[in-house]
Amino acid sequence: MVDNALRKERKATRRPFVLAAVILAMFMGAIEATIVSTAMPAIVSDLGGFSLYSWVFSAYLLMNAATVLIYGKLSDIFGRKPVLIIGILIFLVGSFLCGLAGSMEQLIFFRLLQGLGAGAVMPIATTIVGDIYTKEERAKVQGYLSSVWGISAVTGPALGGLLVEFVSWRFVFWINLPLGLLAIAGLLLFLHESIEKKKPEIDFAGTFVFLVSISCLMFLLVEGGSKFPWLSGPSALLFAAAAVAFILFIWIERRAASPMMPFSLWKVRSILIANIVSLTTGVMLIGISSFLPTYVQGIMGESATVAGFTLTAMSIGWPIASTLSGKLLLSIGYRKTTMLGGVSLILGSALFVFMSAESGPWWAAVSSFFVGVGMGLTSTAFIVSIQNSVQWDQRGAATAANMFMRNLGNTVGAALLGGVLNSRLQAFLQSQPNEDVQSLSVDSINELLGGEGHRLSSEMFRTLQEGLAGSLHAVYVVVFIFAVFSFLFLLLLKKGE
Repeated sequence: MVDNALRKERKATRRPFVLAAVILAMFMGAIEATIVSTAMPAIVSDLGGFSLYSWVFSAYLLMNAATVLIYGKLSDIFGRKPVLIIGILIFLVGSFLCGLAGSMEQLIFFRLLQGLGAGAVMPIATTIVGDIYTKEERAKVQGYLSSVWGISAVTGPALGGLLVEFVSWRFVFWINLPLGLLAIAGLLLFLHESIEKKKPEIDFAGTFVFLVSISCLMFLLVEGGSKFPWLSGPSALLFAAAAVAFILFIWIERRAASPMMPFSLWKVRSILIANIVSLTTGVMLIGISSFLPTYVQGIMGESATVAGFTLTAMSIGWPIASTLSGKLLLSIGYRKTTMLGGVSLILGSALFVFMSAESGPWWAAVSSFFVGVGMGLTSTAFIVSIQNSVQWDQRGAATAANMFMRNLGNTVGAALLGGVLNSRLQAFLQSQPNEDVQSLSVDSINELLGGEGHRLSSEMFRTLQEGLAGSLHAVYVVVFIFAVFSFLFLLLLKKGE
């Protein structure tokens, strides 16, 4: 039943125009990852600094993940509109400066600024939909929003390639400017909130120690194993700092009058399970999107275009399932919808485990499609369930917490699965009896993927392929294990839900 405040707000708010503005804002944030990935070779050739390549992505990820919970809480205090508009403005300033960058160091700094704004876009845009639509309408509309991810994954690489080839890589960032300004105009003109006037109580201490904790953890996960060994002084120091700051964060939150992360939210079983499964599926998502193209190119010997097609299959399955999820929630309920998603995740990841070089790209595409279906069914159901479980003044924090868990899953997955791949490959190469083959290293895979395999002897080429295949198989086994864990957690949902 819609409360009186929601009824009043709906009379003043032009929902179709607000929805269009929200979709524009989400598309702007979602396309950022794929469009920048396409432009990176051109950026590196222009600016140099290949050793800093990964930080172009990591800087954005760090600030995005570190601020998403903070923005969620601020939106519960000051309202969705001002906080989202400020986030978009910061994002646009960062985008404009990224396009002006004259060095890789400058680009990384401006990406930090871009990520600072991006932390507001996804959670608050999603929360606005939860505010202006009724419980019955949310399932359908959240399905549309989830489709934005799939559409951006398909259009991002193509658009990025066209801009790099015919204009300049700088327009990959500047294309955000008209999208963001249109989104701001839509929010200013058509979204009208009724915010209760009260003195804001901002949890500054909790916010600060949380930023310290998550920044240390993210830096450790991104740089551990590459810049410094996992078992080293810097690793131990970063882990200790993250752990101490997080314990302090919990202590502060339990005593704060208006905590940034209300722990009462995690006592609701459906929210707890949704957040845990978002973490596990975040690990799966990064594992497949990061390593599937490597398998298709390095093991199957296919082109980069074909490798991209196999990953696009997931982007096709996701929006289809998201739209379907909204209808299933109303017909068969939350638990059965998420269970279907869990089964699809297990099926897709199992197909990856049994994939071989002879399977061909269609096998990889079908596997990817089923994982996309599982992601679409579960992610939409989670957001709708969470927003239906809380009141307006906690909806922003609750939505942001779910998105934070997926971001954390992505980062943990990148580190964990990257470590599995590198350690298995290194162990395989060192176990070879031939001394020439033993001279190969993990970096030798660059020649396999870069089309320079003809420079290697036939034995070296075969060994690298065999080692990469075995290592990626181990990655997919871990992905399958996370799919099983996801399903087991979904079984804990009450049957009435």
